[in-house]
Amino acid sequence: MSLLHQARFFNTVNHLRDLPATAVPEVAFAGRSNAGKSTAINVLCNQKRLAFSSRTPGRTQHINYFSVAPVKAPEPLAFLVDLPGYGYAQVSGTAKFHWQGLLSDYVQTRTQLAGLVLMMDARRPFTDLDCQMVEWFLPTGRPIHVLLTKADKLTNSENALALRETRRMLAEYAAQLEQPVPLTAQLFSSLKRRGIEEAQRVVAGWLGLPEAQAADAKPATQPEAPDAAGGEQPAP
Repeated sequence: MSLLHQARFFNTVNHLRDLPATAVPEVAFAGRSNAGKSTAINVLCNQKRLAFSSRTPGRTQHINYFSVAPVKAPEPLAFLVDLPGYGYAQVSGTAKFHWQGLLSDYVQTRTQLAGLVLMMDARRPFTDLDCQMVEWFLPTGRPIHVLLTKADKLTNSENALALRETRRMLAEYAAQLEQPVPLTAQLFSSLKRRGIEEAQRVVAGWLGLPEAQAADAKPATQPEAPDAAGGEQPAP
């Protein structure tokens, strides 16, 4: 069982000065307000109501921290960080300015941040705001993993195209960097429970959780042969 299943609510933060004064690694989750971010966090942690979705998209303006540790551990081993969703305007101008500043300052300056999981709707990847988030984060030199959510709403061929185009975009961003940084992507569906284990492996690896270290110690398995076109064959 993934240690992520034992994630628990830790704290809500509205100012950078209130961020936990800890040195443990953090993985942040970001995305548009309708990209299924909260649902994906819940599925990855095998919980129904760990992360909450506002009834009005764009209303959640705080950073929510979830601790990751065995039940009786005295201190968290790591944190999952649910960032405010972006892309809606149902808040005042002042609140939106504060919200955007909090988001950009966190991803650019938080030294404990080990990586960013960026949720994009598989039907509409790389909106202008998604690109802005990538461009905010790239200079940190830390990895990005894109979850193309709601993959169940597309056909196999549409999913393959969305994944191929997302990886192409990420390759273009990677080409801008002086030092190589992992920029990866996968298909994901909370409804069909698709891509959960792959995403858990990425997050656990970034956080250095015991399960990731155990997986690294296992002998490598023979990779599956690619399809005739040389690409990934999406699951039905």
